[in-house]
Amino acid sequence: MTATGAQRTPAPVRVYCRRLHGLLVLDPNGDQVGRVRDVVVTLRPGHAAPRVLGLAVDVQHRPIFVAMGRVTGVESGAVILSSARLSWRRFAQRAGETLVLGELLDRRVTEVSSGKEVTVVDAAIAPIRSGEWILDQVAVRVGRGRRGDMRTVGWDEVSGFSLQEDGQGAANLLAAFEKLRPADLASMLHDLSHKRRAEVAAALDDERLADVLEELPEDEQVELLGGLAEDRAADVLEAMGPDDAADLLGELPAEDAERLLRLMDPEEAGPVRQLLRYADDTAGGLMTSEPVILAPNASVAEALARVRAPELSPALAAQVYVVRPPYETPTGRYLGLAHFQRLLREPPATLIGAVIDADVRPLRPDTHLAEVTRHLASYNLVAAPVLDDAGRLVGVVTVDDVLDHLLPPDWRERQLDDDVEHRAAEEATTLDDDFDDFGRSDDPERDRAQLAGDPPPDEPGPDGPGVERADLEPEDGDPGR
Repeated sequence: MTATGAQRTPAPVRVYCRRLHGLLVLDPNGDQVGRVRDVVVTLRPGHAAPRVLGLAVDVQHRPIFVAMGRVTGVESGAVILSSARLSWRRFAQRAGETLVLGELLDRRVTEVSSGKEVTVVDAAIAPIRSGEWILDQVAVRVGRGRRGDMRTVGWDEVSGFSLQEDGQGAANLLAAFEKLRPADLASMLHDLSHKRRAEVAAALDDERLADVLEELPEDEQVELLGGLAEDRAADVLEAMGPDDAADLLGELPAEDAERLLRLMDPEEAGPVRQLLRYADDTAGGLMTSEPVILAPNASVAEALARVRAPELSPALAAQVYVVRPPYETPTGRYLGLAHFQRLLREPPATLIGAVIDADVRPLRPDTHLAEVTRHLASYNLVAAPVLDDAGRLVGVVTVDDVLDHLLPPDWRERQLDDDVEHRAAEEATTLDDDFDDFGRSDDPERDRAQLAGDPPPDEPGPDGPGVERADLEPEDGDPGR
């Protein structure tokens, strides 16, 4: 985890994929990681804009996958990453994934307004408020030669890209689930057959599957992880928070857990191994080893930028922790923490070292769950630092970690059983655009039966929602890679 670094400018409003091809990919320190090979997206039914999953990046002539959540911007002819921690396993395209440059460009599609056949020469991706990226525009050329008129249109203004909807494979089922939050998707998976659940899990991307696993009962986590190839299971564990990965590995036989740890990237496996040393009902067993860590000479502006990261839970974003180097757990000497509310009251250029709170008593790794609970309640904290005997920060215990262990062991399964009927009926009503593509009737039970594996009716439903677009043009030229 990098403590300080140059402030990155925000990502551009829209980036054309042909311009991304061959761009340098840099880590936060400006060191070269590789070059962009392609953009990986997942198509959705109707005309809903595809979601961008990440980039295929060539590293020493070997393609790897970089999740879009790790991209902080595209500037000065390079793609900038938020972290140097990546999975170095060879990229392999999965079910439901589409390569923009390799599979979408040069496609003959139909312009909806004119009915004319056009050729796709480029595609544009753009960030949305949730922090995700979507493919919302395509550049098309009318006619078959290079001299035809070229124009930029919205994704919803052309047809011919949609998923094949004559059956309901895992890709189509994923498209119906695409808008669900991880907890809601976990509820839907909980109600599927074992076979269907395994199909969906195999087709989900690593980040999405990791989020869903964290919402499932432990026995179902073990079942789904066990159904994956070991290399894939290791990738998913890397995408999970170290504390959640440690909890899941703790449910496996020791030899299976060790085998998966060896398959994980050493930098990702290290924090997980550290957490597995502690008992479940202690601060060490509860904590996460990846809080927001900064040097004392970092600015308030940098701290606020770090806590805005969409992948941070509210509890982890509530405060930043100030230490001497090194800046990854176990860190150098712990100096104190800075509360989010205090940061909001300070000028952006103020150094973090000037606003730290050194009075919050840290916990020890062996502090029992009951004492951790009393500590958070007594001081109205949503998170507390955990220090070793040398005064180094080894992790942070958050209130959601504590609640997860205070509730009955089967609380997730009981909640899923209680909520599954309610969730299914609610989603059948609120996700009309997605479910209509599967022949949604007025009977939610029928809809849920279709989602569980029955074939949909032959008649397609109405198209999904459109996407607002800016009037930007790509550079003209040969659409070839």
